[in-house]
Parts: sequence; structure tokens; C-alpha cells
Amino acid sequence: MNRLIKWLTLGIGIKRWLVLLTLSAMIVAIGISSIFLLSINIHIAGLSTLDELIISFSFIILGCLGIATSSLKITRRLLEPFRGSQQGKVIDNLYAHSRRQRGMKVVAIGGGTGLPSVLRGLKGVTSNITAVVTVADDGGSSGRLRRELGVLPPGDLRNNIAALADDENLMTRLFQYRFNAGDLGGHAFGNLFISALAGVTGSIESALVETGRVLNIQGQVLPATLDDVNLAALVQLPNQNRSIMVHGESSITDANGTIEEIMLDPASVAAYSGSVKAILEADVVVIGPGSLFTSILPNLLVKGIQEALRATNAYSIYVCNVATQPGETDDFSVADHVMALEKHVGRGIFQVVLANNVYPAENAGSNTRYVTPAPENHDIFQRYHIRYTDLTDSERPWRHDPAKLARSIIKIRNEERSGATIP
Repeated sequence: MNRLIKWLTLGIGIKRWLVLLTLSAMIVAIGISSIFLLSINIHIAGLSTLDELIISFSFIILGCLGIATSSLKITRRLLEPFRGSQQGKVIDNLYAHSRRQRGMKVVAIGGGTGLPSVLRGLKGVTSNITAVVTVADDGGSSGRLRRELGVLPPGDLRNNIAALADDENLMTRLFQYRFNAGDLGGHAFGNLFISALAGVTGSIESALVETGRVLNIQGQVLPATLDDVNLAALVQLPNQNRSIMVHGESSITDANGTIEEIMLDPASVAAYSGSVKAILEADVVVIGPGSLFTSILPNLLVKGIQEALRATNAYSIYVCNVATQPGETDDFSVADHVMALEKHVGRGIFQVVLANNVYPAENAGSNTRYVTPAPENHDIFQRYHIRYTDLTDSERPWRHDPAKLARSIIKIRNEERSGATIP
């Protein structure tokens, strides 16, 4: 009864069009009935006039126009509260939404600032995207919240949720806003939001689902594990013939040495079941880009994630970084990246290596060191398809351009489906 009263409330803009719809349907029915009766008269008595036929058809046409108008008005009125920040025509949004819903199932694995490039590029093509993100961060805002509240570090989760949302949406910009003064100095609003929502809902899984709804993201963002995990690394010190064990992600790159091995602490963390399921059901798995030792490998070292990658029927692509990262991959080539992955997780995790082969000087600055191609006679050419193409962002050439990256991934996927040889 409550709902019925609401429908009858003045000013909601539905009743008048429902009345018109009803009247129009009645007019069409009258027109059809008239023609039916006229046809009987013609058959029995041979009586009919052109004027009567014209009037009957006029009723039908008039009624159809009324039905079309009222249906359009009712549909627009009903959809209006749900359109939110969606811009443009309803049919354009509906078409784009339907196209994305039918898109390929993609799982993107990584973290940091690299993985969002994949998500931004692919979210316009498919909404069946799952980002599997590392939760080993112990620095900055994420580290503080982790120590003070006992939550999973939300920073990488936040960045990738924002990447799947509308970049122009005010809520998305608010989500990425970082306080620069006071007790909240250094905290991103999104980190606080996710942490608070985890407290309200009782779990980080529920918090991520609700956050995705708030920002209306295309896809989902999941942690690689729900366990409290840290990173440790065996690092060879510069100009010294010895290695030390470094604990904590934020301390690893600060050591300024050569990373010989990266490991999880504890080593036997359990993979999040939702992430495993997404990998097993995927059409395409994209690994990277991102910090090799502190964003990509922390996901792959989770045993359940690693096992799922070996078991899935998805076509797996490793996206190599455009530029080297100080303290992690100094002077690394494409081959060095691949060999580091093989050293830690073995072979058979991916089939294709997608790498950049354009090295612009404009906007690069003096600190950019590009990842060099693999030597022509290197062993990785026997185990993987190596695809080189321009992946650089013109404004920030040390990063991937989302559109170029998405086009290359889709092209590789289409070639694989058609059985074409990937050079």
C-alpha cells in the first residue's frame, strides 16, 4: 500500500503518461475493432465506405503515436534517478554498456602505478575486468593504516578502483584526493574510505564491492590474498661482496642494491578464492606492468595464484615495463625481466611478452632509463612470443599509454583466437 501511495503522489511525472498510455491503447483497440466489424459487414452485406476505413485507420495511427510518446516519457522518467553521472544519450550509454558486458573476460595482475594503465585502456572495451592486486605495501598512507588499524593496505586497491571508474567523475577525483596537512597529512581519502568501510561491513571483500558500487566501476578489484603478508628480499649491497636480508617493501628499494631474491613473509599465505576463480574463468590474463619485484612478483609468489595461472585456459601476456626502476631493475633489458620472473616462479606462467620499442627523448627528462630489447640470440625467444611495439605515453614516456596498451592486448588476443602466428 505504501508503494502504491508513492506511485500516486503528485509531481513524480508518471501518472499522466500512464493515463495517456492507457487511453492510446484503448484508441488502438477501437480502431482495430472497427476494421474487424467493417470487414464482417463487407463479407456479409457488401457494405462499407471509404470514410469509415479512414476513420478506423486514423484511430490506430493516433493510438500508436500516443503509445510511443507515453512509453518514451515513462522510460526516461524511470531511468532518470539511475543515470547518476552518466553523460550523453540513454541509447548511447545502453549500447556501450551492452557492448562492454559482452566483452572478453580479462584478469590483470600487478599493483602500483603500472596496472591502472591496463585497466584504463580496457574498461572502454569490456566490463568483465578483474584486477588482482598485491597487498604487501607497508609504506606511506597504506602502511600507516595497516599498522594503526590492522587492515590490508588499501593504496594499490584504491588506485585500481579509481582506474576502473570514470576519470571525470567528482567522486573519483575525491577518492584520489590526498590530504597535505594536519593529522591526516599524506593520507588519500580513498584509503580512509576503504578502511572505514571495511570496519562498517566487517570485511575488506565487502568494502571493495561497496566501493565499486559507489564509483560505478567497470569490473572489480580483488586482493591476491587476505592474509597479513610482508615482503623480504635478499639484496646485494653496492660495491660490496655481500648480501643482506631486507624486510618490508618500502625498505627494499631504499637499500639501493641488486635484488637477488624476493620472498613473502610468511611464505605460505593463501590465495583469495575470488582471485583464483577469476583467473580460471578468464579469456585473457595480463601480468603487469608495474614494479617487477614489489608489485608483480608478490602476486605470483602466492601459491594459489601461481597454480591458477598454470591451470587456466586463458591466454597470458606479460607486459614488460617501459623504463627501468631505480633500486629494482637498474639496467634491465626485456630478457632480464623475464628471467627474473622465471627464477622466482618458473616457466609456463605466460605465453607472450609485450614490450616497448620506441624511446622518445621529448618529455622523458634526464632520469628516464628505458628498458632495452632482449639480445637477438637470447633463450627467451625459444620459449615465448616476443611482441615489440610503441607503448609509450607521449606526455610521460616512462609510462604506458593506456590506449596503445589496450589495442596491443586486443590485437594479440584476436590473433591467438584466429590461429595466426604472433611474431
